[in-house]
Amino acid sequence: MIIIRSGQEIDKMRRAGEIVSRVFDKLKGLIVAGLTTLEMDRIIEEIITGAKGVPAFKGYRGYPASSCISLNEVVVHGIPGPRQLKEGDIVGVDVGVKLNGYFADAAYTYGVGRISNEAKDLIETTKRALFAGIDQCKEGRRLYDISSAIQKMAEGAGYSAVRDFVGHGIGSKLHEDPQVPNYGTPHTGPMLKKGMVFAIEPMINGGGFAVKVAEDNWTVTTLDGSLSAHFEHTVAVGEEGPDILTFW
Repeated sequence: MIIIRSGQEIDKMRRAGEIVSRVFDKLKGLIVAGLTTLEMDRIIEEIITGAKGVPAFKGYRGYPASSCISLNEVVVHGIPGPRQLKEGDIVGVDVGVKLNGYFADAAYTYGVGRISNEAKDLIETTKRALFAGIDQCKEGRRLYDISSAIQKMAEGAGYSAVRDFVGHGIGSKLHEDPQVPNYGTPHTGPMLKKGMVFAIEPMINGGGFAVKVAEDNWTVTTLDGSLSAHFEHTVAVGEEGPDILTFW
């Protein structure tokens, strides 16, 4: 069942989204070679807790950190640790916040210093895929219109949309119904209605869409070792179109 959120509930999610956005504002000037992913996670946690929010990922099904930080071939759920960023890396950062009982969730992929043209194109294509999906987040459209728009953007550029991991509904729980795949048939799926809220999150691989999960049961990498990029926003179906509750 897809829950319809009231305006008051969506405003609470927007407040949580403001903390998420504060994190990404801070990270813009910090992503440099030499920084460890653990240092990044500590900074993220300080910002969230300093704003009276709760890091939504920490402890979720036993996840050990406040953010997911995914380097290069890591698709999602990279666990922060001692690994240092290197010039030319790409790094996906996924952040969730709970505030006053409601959640917001967003992700951004950064380049570290000078990155390859291949990496730049993958990042830009994934970002465009996110906004293509968001553009479908309107009353009267179908859920898989979002999915189809993302898939079309990814495959049109010669990339692939990950199938094993998807976006989701979000509200008073971090993950709610429905799943929001990054591939699908247009004009199918549940009808979108005002008050529905989704975490839309294309994960786009430079090679094939197949992935594997590491022995830590969290870290997801591309099966063929290709680069992967990840962008995400929390978006409500609004009266006048998509209402984005998070910003970078």
